Amino acid sequence: MQNISYAYERVFMPLRVAVVGAGYLGQHHARIYAEMNEAELAYVVDSDKARADEVAGRYGCSARTDYRAVLADVDVVSVVVSTTSHFDVARDCLRAGKDVMVEKPITATLSQADELVNEAQKADCILQVGHLERYNPGVKVISEMVDGPRLVEAVRLSPFLNRGCDVDVTLDLMIHDIDIALSFIRSPVRRADAAGFSFVTEKIDEARAWVEFENGAVACFAASRVSNEKMRKLSVFQKDGFMELDYQSGIVKRTSSGAGEPETFRPEFKEPLKEELRDFVRCVARRERPKVSGVEGRNALALALEIGSAMEKHR
Repeated sequence: MQNISYAYERVFMPLRVAVVGAGYLGQHHARIYAEMNEAELAYVVDSDKARADEVAGRYGCSARTDYRAVLADVDVVSVVVSTTSHFDVARDCLRAGKDVMVEKPITATLSQADELVNEAQKADCILQVGHLERYNPGVKVISEMVDGPRLVEAVRLSPFLNRGCDVDVTLDLMIHDIDIALSFIRSPVRRADAAGFSFVTEKIDEARAWVEFENGAVACFAASRVSNEKMRKLSVFQKDGFMELDYQSGIVKRTSSGAGEPETFRPEFKEPLKEELRDFVRCVARRERPKVSGVEGRNALALALEIGSAMEKHR
């Protein structure tokens, strides 16, 4: 009877949420949770007290400077701190028995990612990684068309915004497309080659990568955070034709082999972050595996780090 009662409460009672990290992205986590019927934004946590107070006041919840002080009073935690702090914060939350959404990349190192996955399994907690492009309407349209892709090409260029500079552009931007490619090409990686360059920061700001898979498929990635233009495109080539997504317009085009004009798809826009966090809350309530669990987040990180190692050989 206790299990039935507990399941009922998890499904029908709003989940109490703490957002740890009130920076650019963290404030949007707070906004979205505050709008949900299924969740109650209880705390915004940031080491900068003024920032925590400002964001918490905006969305009608309490502010704290130490995330450990709120763990006994919440059900789930969104970890939106700097990448180098992901591991410590997420591990503490999992050990406290809390379900965790951690922004991408899952951690800074592969050993840390493996430990987080193990901690989640031991605690029987949901661990979801914030690869929000999986919830992009255009990506979802293409994913339904994918059938044995042979080539995936992704271009992600951005002007310098002075965010995410604690890691290379591979972990800042390219990892979005790495995760998408891995979701399309279900095959082990055979080898990766890459070149990267530093222009503005001490980390890699611009990168190109070529990845071959055991099944013969190839993925090509280009990422820059110091570009003069903003461009985000995804192309998938397979036996029956190819698909293209322009992220900025949201339009998907599919050209079939031997066909003339491409088919055009204009999916209804839905904010990817909002869809992602709603799915996280749903997975927590129903105790379901997330679309991007710790395992998928770990695998994307593994390939991103392998690409990073290949770049070092050319520096």
